[in-house]
Amino acid sequence: MNTRRTRSRRLFFTGLALAGLTALTACGPLVVGGTAATTALVATDRRTAGEQVEDQAIEMKVASEMRRLFPDTTNLRINAHSYAGQVLLLGDVPNEQIKQQAGQAAQGVEKVVRVINELRVGDVTPASVRTNDTWLTSKVRTALINTKEVPSLTINVTTERGIVYLMGRVTDAEGTRAGIAASGVSGVNKVVKLFEIVSPQSVQQSPSGGQQAAPVEARDSTLNNTGAATDTGGAQAMPVQ
Repeated sequence: MNTRRTRSRRLFFTGLALAGLTALTACGPLVVGGTAATTALVATDRRTAGEQVEDQAIEMKVASEMRRLFPDTTNLRINAHSYAGQVLLLGDVPNEQIKQQAGQAAQGVEKVVRVINELRVGDVTPASVRTNDTWLTSKVRTALINTKEVPSLTINVTTERGIVYLMGRVTDAEGTRAGIAASGVSGVNKVVKLFEIVSPQSVQQSPSGGQQAAPVEARDSTLNNTGAATDTGGAQAMPVQ
């Protein structure tokens, strides 16, 4: 009888301990050896929390403005991607006039710092191509994660017709490594780097990601599969591997 009671008590207290552990992990990251196990994942985005919220709001506002301007979407497709107020427009429009209207409308949205208008004039991209673009984006993200000294989770990846666009707040060296990694992914036609270049010192001063890394400059460059220099607004072109 005493043995049964002892076992019951042990099971009872074990259940309480497990319940307590579950409650703790539900409220925050599990701490192992005095360090949060999820620290590496949390300290990733170099935008402040406020900037991240603003970027989400910008994307929604731009989308709303596009619907207002162009209610008939049968022959166009416009997507907006925002990083630290820099808006990238991708998709298909029927003519140059609509492309310019879309760019001007996006620029007029509150908190937008700059618009990169990459809308393509032509027929809407087939669903099969867009599905492949989604797959390429996934492969590029994986490549960035597997590349040393690349802050992959602070880099936004978007693919349009095999062209990969990289946006983020990185150092010059990090941006170079990210571009090379993305260009080595099979199926990628071109890599366009739209990075906001920051100093290594500013990154070292905010290892937790809680402070904004001070931008040095916005720099665009293109890596394509020709191996020849192209006119990209003064940017350097490099071959895709």
